[in-house]
Amino acid sequence: MEQVYLSGKSELVAIFGRRRVGKTFLIRELYQEEWCFYHTGLSPIETENGKFTTLGLQLQGFASSMRQFGATIEKTPDNWLEAFDMLTGLLKMHIRKKRCVVFIDELPWMDTERSGFMTAFEHFWNGWASAQKNIMLIVCGSATSWMEDRLINNKGGLYDRVTCEIHLEPFKLSECEEYYRRKGIVMDRYDQLQCHMIMGGIPFYMDGLQKGNSLAQNIDILFFDKHAQLRNEFERLFASLFTNHEDCIKVVRLLADRREGFTRKEIAEKTGIPYGGGLTKLLQSLKASDFITDYTPYNRSTRQQCYKLVDNFCLFYLKFIENVKNLSPTFWQDNLLSPKLNAWRGFAFENVCFEHSDKIKAALGISGVHTEIAPWRSMESSPAHQIDMVIDRADRIVNICEMKYSNAEYTITKAYDQELREKVQAFIEETHSRKTPHLTMVTTYGLKSNEYSNRIQRSLTLDCLF
Repeated sequence: MEQVYLSGKSELVAIFGRRRVGKTFLIRELYQEEWCFYHTGLSPIETENGKFTTLGLQLQGFASSMRQFGATIEKTPDNWLEAFDMLTGLLKMHIRKKRCVVFIDELPWMDTERSGFMTAFEHFWNGWASAQKNIMLIVCGSATSWMEDRLINNKGGLYDRVTCEIHLEPFKLSECEEYYRRKGIVMDRYDQLQCHMIMGGIPFYMDGLQKGNSLAQNIDILFFDKHAQLRNEFERLFASLFTNHEDCIKVVRLLADRREGFTRKEIAEKTGIPYGGGLTKLLQSLKASDFITDYTPYNRSTRQQCYKLVDNFCLFYLKFIENVKNLSPTFWQDNLLSPKLNAWRGFAFENVCFEHSDKIKAALGISGVHTEIAPWRSMESSPAHQIDMVIDRADRIVNICEMKYSNAEYTITKAYDQELREKVQAFIEETHSRKTPHLTMVTTYGLKSNEYSNRIQRSLTLDCLF
């Protein structure tokens, strides 16, 4: 961003990412003192009087923002072409004096139905702004699929016009650790891991953590207290991002039911959403906004591609908050050792490991080796054997990874050792792999040494994820 600011030419910068990830905060911290104009599109959520935001309301808001930056506007513009002409006049007052930073936040919200917004935006950039040497136009949007389809991958007048794009992703564990340190919040890595399994590295959620409280106290305050800040976040989150948010929520709720996810055909059958272009676009939107991911199970064809929910916040919310009546304000503190929480931790830990698969590769010393990473499920054994993560390596090794979450060193029992041997045998027989299988364990605190632990080729702890 600093390099773009100093480029000496006009720049069109697109920043996109999941809501609450910190896009607006980033730009405010960098450029608030440099703005020549700043505007935020009006949310499309239904207003109190029962009306949705319309073209007229968006134009009123845009005119109001221009007045705040010194424009003398007697009436609201009638259309977006007129509105951007007014903005051009405002910017001409500043352009010769300094680098002119223009920030338009939540750009997708301004593109209301049949508004002509994109035509006017293209005209503003192509017809005037791009020809200047001092304009830095920054646009942000939480509706990631809109940003990609309508702006970054635009096939019309804005084709190849974006000069810088940033997909701002949630914090990884190492970034969360630095954030806690800067905020003066003391947590060991075990609790940081649990916090990440709930908040998913979203800075807005993490900002609610209060130092001096235990993690359990903070979770109760943020989610389970009567006036908890994040109690109703789930519905607000999707309503503000997607015009078809009800269908999006249907899909997310479905994917939360099965850790390995569902195929596209299964999603259509179980949600009632027609199997066609509409479902494809919906899944692409959820993926672009970092809520879901798609993958092909190991040794399967692309026709068996699955979609799974990976947003930690959604997984936590749907498991413990949605449809639960009379939530106790101390639920988390009261149930820390309950089987329900322990089962959730196991699945959530697996999700975090996939999120940090690059760190696992680094710990194995294979960062530079080409790999394919996916889960595997037997199609022949009964009950079906399942491997959490298969790392198929170009150096003729295949890591068969098992993730185990525990509050101490993990003990491999005789029964689990038997299960591991059966898994490896089933994997070799069904996949016909000629690569050497290496049993690999990823646990919180490592393995307890016993007569069965020597079978494990590599043992990694939660520290490798940081």
